[in-house]
Amino acid sequence: MIRTFILAAAMTMATASAGFSAEPIVGNWKTASGETAAISSCGGAYCITLKTGKHAGKRIGSMSGGGNSYSGEITDPANDKTYSGNASISGSSLKMQGCVLKVLCKSQTWTRM
Repeated sequence: MIRTFILAAAMTMATASAGFSAEPIVGNWKTASGETAAISSCGGAYCITLKTGKHAGKRIGSMSGGGNSYSGEITDPANDKTYSGNASISGSSLKMQGCVLKVLCKSQTWTRM
């Protein structure tokens, strides 16, 4: 009986810690234009790929970081221009910002799906 309890407790702890190992940025996000963007781990960074819409399948960014703060590059799929970018997470919202020369910036907020 004690052995069963210890095994069950160990499995519960392993499952709980596995849930916390994924970065908050990983997952599917609804963009400001209503498309779905998937963010997944790729080679030490997090790749952003559009899953729906006119540009479905196109990789539009790469971010590095952890916790609630990330930085990297973001590409506007409409004109293929790439900007320095950053992302911050608050609850189920992801604020994406792209900048030219770190002074001309545009932001949009995505929501977790």
